[in-house]
Amino acid sequence: MTVELHRLDNGLRIVTEHMPGLKSASLGIWVNAGGRHERPEQNGIAHFLEHMAFKGTARRSALQIAEAIENVGGYINAYTSREMTAYYARVLQEDVALAFDVISDIVLNPAFDPREIEVERGVILQEIGQTLDTPDDVIFDWLQEVAYPEQALGRSILGPSERVKAFGETDFRRFVADHYSPGQLILSAAGAVDHDEIVRMAEAVFGQIPARPNVAPTGATFSGGERRELKGLEQAHFAFALESAGYRDDDVYDAQVYATAMGGGMSSRLFQEVREKRGLCYSIFAQPGAYADTGMLTVYAGTSADQVGALAELTVDELRRSAADMTDEEINRAKAQMKAGLLMGLESASSRCERLARMLAIWDRIPTLEETVERIDAVSRRSTMDYAARLCGRGATAMAVYGPVERTPGLGTLTERLAA
Repeated sequence: MTVELHRLDNGLRIVTEHMPGLKSASLGIWVNAGGRHERPEQNGIAHFLEHMAFKGTARRSALQIAEAIENVGGYINAYTSREMTAYYARVLQEDVALAFDVISDIVLNPAFDPREIEVERGVILQEIGQTLDTPDDVIFDWLQEVAYPEQALGRSILGPSERVKAFGETDFRRFVADHYSPGQLILSAAGAVDHDEIVRMAEAVFGQIPARPNVAPTGATFSGGERRELKGLEQAHFAFALESAGYRDDDVYDAQVYATAMGGGMSSRLFQEVREKRGLCYSIFAQPGAYADTGMLTVYAGTSADQVGALAELTVDELRRSAADMTDEEINRAKAQMKAGLLMGLESASSRCERLARMLAIWDRIPTLEETVERIDAVSRRSTMDYAARLCGRGATAMAVYGPVERTPGLGTLTERLAA
């Protein structure tokens, strides 16, 4: 398998990986613009814009966009995260040029038809309502908000309903002009692809677009805080966060190994201590979240009203204890899980295509799989415990609780317990 890179004169980056033996390919455009690139009055526009890309272009209606890919048995989709927006498709080898044509068309030429804006506005408002009605979805938005208060990184990707109701064509075109410059775009393809052909198509479509300055997002600072929402639900939902490593930090692999060891599966410490030994919950997990300049370790659990207090205290106790008694067995198991997940996940063209785009966005190069595995292998029991000590000693913590949560200790109590 061969990874090849090319940069157009205007800054657009192209990365491909040919995978011998495959008859299909994945191709997409990743934009270095997401929720954290929005100004307060724009909150939700990156996600709305992603929806509008599929609602018609100067050349195709919304139906024609879907039919162009599905008529050849392909798949097309998009997503918006806090730092990126992606538009991608998977097709058979002979339809790579078609996929490129459709994806480039929806990114470069969205029509922003007023009628379609109104239709999609209704869809997004329903999506917001559905999220608000799903406790184990909305609690993560609340946790992000209290972790990064009054900051772009703390705002929800969907945005508030009042903002979504106000966006119009001018708002979309302004956001595109600011953030969809060639230097912010990455064209990634993997599978049955020919690098030179992808470059040729990209040069023909994107090559004449003038370069523009990239608009960087504002920095983020993990401040911490608490949100408590009382509601008569069947379960109490508990989410707790500590500031962790950003993806360019030296200890980002320690952070990932630590999160996996603490709550990455049924053998993890939190699952064993909180659920298996004490039966305090049905579901509990820990996950790392990394951004360009900050990160979060998040622990989530759902439990009953009479057990949420004990669960919260035990979770914090285990986080604190891990700085002193992590075992080689825990670390080695977590590293094996990470390596297996990485390697098994990259057996598909879609996974490789996304990895290429993400790595290029982060480091402006593609680390080899061997390099990544070496970084994971270099994590030790000592480095993980040192990381855990730094994690628990930073002081700032964030918590969101939802449901019958009157008995949950306050954030101050849990923070003191963490530092004890």
